[in-house]
Amino acid sequence: MTKTPRSLPQTLRHYLVNPLALGYLGVVLAVCLWVAVDAVRASSSGDASFAGVWAILLTAPTSMLLPFVGPAGLIAIPVGAVVQAFALGALYRHATGRRAHGTGDGVTST
Repeated sequence: MTKTPRSLPQTLRHYLVNPLALGYLGVVLAVCLWVAVDAVRASSSGDASFAGVWAILLTAPTSMLLPFVGPAGLIAIPVGAVVQAFALGALYRHATGRRAHGTGDGVTST
C-alpha cells in the first residue's frame, strides 16, 4: 500500500498538534508574555532588563541562526519556536509510533 504525500499544512498539523510540541509552544508563549510585561515595567522605571535573553535561549539554537538586527530581528523568536516545536513533534510521533506499532521482529511492547 502506497502512502499519499501530505500537503504542507497537513504535515505541520501532524507534527505540531501533540502534547509535547503544544506544551513547548505554551512555555515559549508564557516566557514571551513575561518578557513583554517586564519590558513595559522596566521602561517606565528607566532601568534596563535582560529578560529578553530568556526568550532567545528558550528557542535556541534555531533562533540564534537568524540575525538580531533592529525590531525586525525579533522574528527569530517565533521562527525558532516553531522549528523547535516541529522537531519535538517529530520526535514525539516517532517515539509513540514505534511503541504503538511494535518492533520490527513482530514483538509488541505493552
